[in-house]
Amino acid sequence: MTEKSMRERMLAGEPYIADDPEIARDSARAMRLTHAINLADPTDRDTLRALFTELLGAFGEGAEIRPPFRCDYGFQTTFGARSFANFGLVVLDVAAVTVGDDVQLGPNVQLLTATHPLEPGPRRDKWEAAEPITIGDNVWLGGGVIVCPGVTIGENTVVGAGSVVVASLPANVVAVGAPAKVIRQL
Repeated sequence: MTEKSMRERMLAGEPYIADDPEIARDSARAMRLTHAINLADPTDRDTLRALFTELLGAFGEGAEIRPPFRCDYGFQTTFGARSFANFGLVVLDVAAVTVGDDVQLGPNVQLLTATHPLEPGPRRDKWEAAEPITIGDNVWLGGGVIVCPGVTIGENTVVGAGSVVVASLPANVVAVGAPAKVIRQL
């Protein structure tokens, strides 16, 4: 039985150390493509679409992400049809990030899958892991929303600006605050 590479461990959702040549290669690819995206003419939709299509695991028909944009790997992120992200989206896609169809993301939204050990020793030794994020269809995340590892947000849900989503939210609700709490049904 062969031992898994750190990249294989990362993709399996297991603890890993990021100083792996395969992980470095994936990261460098994402850095090159996000650099090109962030330097592209923002009115050149064809170039931006081609770059996002190359970078991301999927980039749906009619989708738009306004630069600047940052991500760890890109291939771990799928962005649904007709979804829109305003300026400054950050996606730490160590684990899968799934953005559904018709999603609206305000400026400076952060989708953060990465986790680190609470115990000081493993953290000092650079162990880390990640948990996936899923954003359902027709969700609206207001400006500055932070979505933490392992969170699923149900379809049609609205999350108020500046909220920090630390636990999954059901479909068809409005949630606000830090941590985000459901304040009403839709």
